[in-house]
Amino acid sequence: MIDTALILLKDELTNYLSSRDTATVVIDNVGLFETPDGVGLADNIIITLVNVEEEATLKNQSALRRPFMGTATYQNPPVNLNLYVLFTCNYKGDHYQLALKRLSYIIRFLQSKNVFSVSSSISGGTINLDETDVPDIKFTMELYTLSFEQINYLWGSLGGRQMPFVMYKLRLVSLTERTTLREVPLIEEIETRLTTTPNQ
Repeated sequence: MIDTALILLKDELTNYLSSRDTATVVIDNVGLFETPDGVGLADNIIITLVNVEEEATLKNQSALRRPFMGTATYQNPPVNLNLYVLFTCNYKGDHYQLALKRLSYIIRFLQSKNVFSVSSSISGGTINLDETDVPDIKFTMELYTLSFEQINYLWGSLGGRQMPFVMYKLRLVSLTERTTLREVPLIEEIETRLTTTPNQ
């Protein structure tokens, strides 16, 4: 589901840019740029997952699922995640202004459309619809502002020089294995046997 969310985001951004620019969008680790494995990252918009966070407000959900055929099913509740996604415009030298222009396009795109789902996607070419949870995927994008100290830590951990970038918080991706813990019959009626005692 994490990969599906990022593929959906990439496809929608590519479609938006197609009528405005010739930029190429890739999903990859921007931290590899200055290594031998990062040769193909130059002159691209790079989408990188930099952090995964559990949504604490949805953590305490019931394990009971809606009954089917007279039984109640218990499953562990899904893990609801927020993804921190880094958009980097990787253009060197004389192309710095081009990087800033394309960074503006990214922000404008996510301002104009901040809710994404498979059902409303106009791309759909690279998403595997055979996965059980894919049709249910829906998420929003929120601009996430880093302090100067956080920016320093971020690019230090990525091992490279800072490039024009923007970070967004992708909320929510729900992951579940749908493993049944147990099934129990429903309680359909309650019998009570009340006895009265004479007043003494």
